[in-house]
Amino acid sequence: MTLSIEDIFRQTAAAPGGGPLYLKLRRSIEDAVRSGLINPGDALPSERDIAATADVSRVTVRKAVQNLVADGILIQRHGSGTFVAPRIERVEQPLSSLTSFTEDMARRGRTMTNQWLDRGLYDPSPQEAVVLGLGAEEKVARVNRLRMADGNPLAIERASLAASILPDPDRIEASLYAHLEKTGNRPVRAIQRIAAVNLGRQDADLLDVAAGAASLKIERTSYLASGRIVEFTRSIYRGDAYDFVAELRI
Repeated sequence: MTLSIEDIFRQTAAAPGGGPLYLKLRRSIEDAVRSGLINPGDALPSERDIAATADVSRVTVRKAVQNLVADGILIQRHGSGTFVAPRIERVEQPLSSLTSFTEDMARRGRTMTNQWLDRGLYDPSPQEAVVLGLGAEEKVARVNRLRMADGNPLAIERASLAASILPDPDRIEASLYAHLEKTGNRPVRAIQRIAAVNLGRQDADLLDVAAGAASLKIERTSYLASGRIVEFTRSIYRGDAYDFVAELRI
């Protein structure tokens, strides 16, 4: 006999063993997700309905749900409810090659799309001016976008370049590097700094994960063959979607 999600919730209070009720309920919800009773993108019943079915308090339900949200199994959308998180195929990204996101996804046979967050010419911030070596009157081109593969958000990229290198950011199509290559300004080497960070609310909403979720912050400084810095990019990658791999040799 196939159990319904309601049957699984009803078994929570009667489950053998000690331990807090919220952990029992968490296991019940996780079992429902892993068994396919509720699928990625499906909405969970309301907090009130789960509490009534499982015969537990709403505080217990809230704690169990928050526990699963923190682990990336569920996601909460303000005003919409709680949903099963989409299953994300992990990407293994080597650190030995200077490639673009578009090239990486194409090589894996995945469909890449952008959601443009901002692109235009601006007065540089002090950090942009120092890193890019900009003069007092020079502008900076900013290219900010949400990068998606097969419809799933994977990364947020915020790139800054001298306006003399990129005077027309609105003309970029899928790939910044492909655009730079047309003008002879594609970088040939880069230095990357990687750090683990917890996502703030704004970036978490863009990446469709819970605020506070683990992520990888990468700062890339890219150079032309002449040694000039051509690109300064700050990226945020989903911690549940990326593995960065480096080959080490004696």
